Amino acid sequence: MLLLAIETSCDETAAAVVRDGRTILSNVVATQVKDHAEYGGVVPEIASRKHLELIPVVIAEALRAAAVPIEGIEGVAVTQGPGLAGALLVGISVAKAIAFARGVPIVGVNHIEGHLSAIFLERPVEFPFVALAVSGGHTHLYRVDGIGRYATLGQTLDDAAGEAFDKVAKLLGLPYPGGVEVDRLAASGDPERIPFPRPLLHDGSYNFSFSGLKTAVLTHLKKHPDFSSEQNLRDICASFQRAVCDVLVAKTFQAAHDAGVERIVIAGGVACNSALRRAMAEVAARRGMELSIPSPVLCSDNAAMLAVPGDYYLTRGIRGDLSLDALVSWPLDTLKARFAS
Repeated sequence: MLLLAIETSCDETAAAVVRDGRTILSNVVATQVKDHAEYGGVVPEIASRKHLELIPVVIAEALRAAAVPIEGIEGVAVTQGPGLAGALLVGISVAKAIAFARGVPIVGVNHIEGHLSAIFLERPVEFPFVALAVSGGHTHLYRVDGIGRYATLGQTLDDAAGEAFDKVAKLLGLPYPGGVEVDRLAASGDPERIPFPRPLLHDGSYNFSFSGLKTAVLTHLKKHPDFSSEQNLRDICASFQRAVCDVLVAKTFQAAHDAGVERIVIAGGVACNSALRRAMAEVAARRGMELSIPSPVLCSDNAAMLAVPGDYYLTRGIRGDLSLDALVSWPLDTLKARFAS
């Protein structure tokens, strides 16, 4: 199937053309970083308006880059949730219009399912595997037994890891998006200089909590107001980043061990973090486990990742209709209902 995929869950307007859920013909992403930078985070109203402005251009470019006319599209996959309601509705409305006008099937895809499936655009991974979805809005551990078959093992109890990165960056006066800046500065800092806490590291669960870690950074800054010196700043970033990575790595590998699964997939925007990728690879090599992390371009929000589950569902007759609506909250565990007879 030649699929057009559309993503507008947050602040990236994206469209892609993918063949058979595996071969990317185009994958176009328009970012809104500059539009939200002065606010230090995503403003939902601004995001929705920018999606309205950008989406026709992005879709046209995706079709042009793929050398595929709109008449050649055989199905449409669109992010249905979770995400910002107004942003989701822009993509869904355009996707329904295209599907109706062209007489092709449409399917709503879970944004997190897209992230977990992105790896299949680069390499096959055998089921089952344990997946860590880590981004600005999510930090979840799943057991994945197949597309549409997910079981939540653990999740964040407060701030997601990416959210913690951005909040700490803001405390440090770093530009938005903060996660990238923290990673850059941490590369030349001492990760052992400041003993920040590792929240829930030994609580026996697969859950996460990063709000207290953010507070620990704030407390350190109040006690040491000289943090603005270049090396101090780098050491704070490195120490904070090491604390986050230690928890993510430990919980992920413990979950895989307890589940008796030898394969791990890391997905989501924070999977671009160089320290996390390196730490995960080191532990996987030491334990003889299979680790799969998509290329950074497929870790960040994009539309191509939606085509993997989108193609799977459409070729099995699982599709939506013109009543398709945005789902601000959409737990992955509920997707198994799609296969109910």
